[in-house]
Amino acid sequence: MQKQIIEKLQKKLLLWYEEKGRKDLPWRNLQSIHCDDRLRQIDRAYGVYISEIMLQQTQVKSVLEKFYFPFLQKFPTLQSLANTNEDDLLKAWQGLGYYNRARNLKKAALECMEKYSGILPKELKKLKSLSGIGAYTAGAIACFAYDQKVAFVDGNIRRVLSRLFALKNASMKELELKAYEILNLNDTFNHNQALLDIGALICLPKNPKCGVCPFYDFCKAKFNPNSYPENKKILYEKLNLFLIFMEYKEQIAIKKSQEKLYKGMYNFPLFKEDEFKKQKNMIFLGEFKHSYTKYKINIKVYHQILKIKTKDYEFKNFKELKHIPLSILSLKALNLIKF
Repeated sequence: MQKQIIEKLQKKLLLWYEEKGRKDLPWRNLQSIHCDDRLRQIDRAYGVYISEIMLQQTQVKSVLEKFYFPFLQKFPTLQSLANTNEDDLLKAWQGLGYYNRARNLKKAALECMEKYSGILPKELKKLKSLSGIGAYTAGAIACFAYDQKVAFVDGNIRRVLSRLFALKNASMKELELKAYEILNLNDTFNHNQALLDIGALICLPKNPKCGVCPFYDFCKAKFNPNSYPENKKILYEKLNLFLIFMEYKEQIAIKKSQEKLYKGMYNFPLFKEDEFKKQKNMIFLGEFKHSYTKYKINIKVYHQILKIKTKDYEFKNFKELKHIPLSILSLKALNLIKF
């Protein structure tokens, strides 16, 4: 792309961001946050870091309304993360899913304590050496926290660049080169924030709003945007599971998961159909749908009173359940019980 065209593109992008961008998001304004009712003064890099990890698999609205401020109130510094125990950390992360993100926060905090005097480093190479931080997150921290002139690519920016340059199956390396090609070195912070917003608000996976896109005059895929990029369809496997609230003397059976995605989280007893048939004296409470990696799961929920306490599970009363980290699946099941 010619230099003159790139300059026009950059100018239109920043004009759009000035009028339509999500500039009021708190993690974009950490220098102006000092002491509001919800948040004590925090380190800018740390605030950016937490937002980027939360936003990896969670929508902006959910992060903003439910998780960002409560988490920072509980863990206002890297040191507080490094010093916490896993149960408290996972409880604070409860509802966000993909709990390995939370465990990596603690690992990275410990690494920063050990290697970088308790602060997040500025250099991309050092950032990428930390647990749970890949190329995108490292670039976002370097740019948004330390004002470095770097480009990076996440899912939204990938889609924008793939359409802008009509790339069906571009490698990450190729996309990063394109991101640097159009990078506005005079205002990298707003340029990158604007790219993220274009992907989130305009250049949508389905039904993109091409008519109001600042890239319309430059985009090679504007007449067939749904052809770019070429995405592989996810094939989900259907699964039927049975969850049982096993009650013994007003306490409910739970078990700490050792599976990678749910490790450290507590779940109620879950059974496949052949195991479930062995259970007796149950009352049906309801059912719900749940997605888990490559699975589309239908969960049927039952209540069972135990005469003998099984050693396979821990038992907690309802008050105690409120203070331990429960998986999203378990939280959904709890909605079927009246406390």
